[in-house]
Amino acid sequence: MRANINVFWILAAFFLVADGIYILWSLVSYGTVEWVGTIGIALGAILGAFIAFYLGRVHSAQGGELPEDITTSNIDDGDPEMGFYSPWSWWPVMLAGSLAIFVLGLAVGTWISFIGVALVLVAIVGWVYEYYRGNFAR
Repeated sequence: MRANINVFWILAAFFLVADGIYILWSLVSYGTVEWVGTIGIALGAILGAFIAFYLGRVHSAQGGELPEDITTSNIDDGDPEMGFYSPWSWWPVMLAGSLAIFVLGLAVGTWISFIGVALVLVAIVGWVYEYYRGNFAR
C-alpha cells in the first residue's frame, strides 16, 4: 500500500507541474489562460491527491503491514477468501447482453430499452435464484 500511496502522490505532483506548464504555454501561445484544460489538469492533480490521502489514512488505520508490502512474505499469506463464484453460470453473460440491449435502446430507439429492461430483470432473477432450482439446488 505504501507503493500505491507514493505513486498517487507522484501523479498529483506531476499533474500540478503539467498544469503550470499548460498555463504558461497557453499564455505564450494565445495571450490568455485556456480554462478548460487548466481546470481539467488541476482536477487530475486533486484526484490523485485525494486517492493518496485516503490510502495514507487507510494504511495508518489498518494496524500493520499488508503481506503485499512485506518482501519476505509468501503468496499464500495474502490469499483471503474472495467469495463464491459459479464457474458454470451463464447468467452473468445474459445480464451483460441484456444491459447492452438496454443501452443500445437508449442510443438508438427507446422501444428497444423496454425489451432490455425485461431481459435485465429475467437475468437478475435467474442469477439470484440459480441455486434454488435444477441440478445445483440446495
